[in-house]
Amino acid sequence: MIIAFSVAPAVTATADAEMADAVSAAVRVVRESGLPNETNAMFTLVEGEWDEVMDVVKRATDAVLAVSPRVSLVLKADIRPGHQDQLHQKVAAVESRLSQEEK
Repeated sequence: MIIAFSVAPAVTATADAEMADAVSAAVRVVRESGLPNETNAMFTLVEGEWDEVMDVVKRATDAVLAVSPRVSLVLKADIRPGHQDQLHQKVAAVESRLSQEEK
């Protein structure tokens, strides 16, 4: 499964610095998990089995809760048992179709 999630403090004393610090702590948890992951401007994607992915999301949320009394969490899941490396294969399928259109 792939989880796309965004976790951020809902309350900070100084918005920009504390927001980046809190989000960095959450992303650090994801990267240290060893699961395939990607981070972009809006979401972090994590791929793995249900329990391990949800554990990472919880620990990332806890990292933000450590610096803010209130946290916002947005989560979207693609649950597709038996499939792996979908972080790359889904993008490759779209890129393949786009390159066929260019010919």
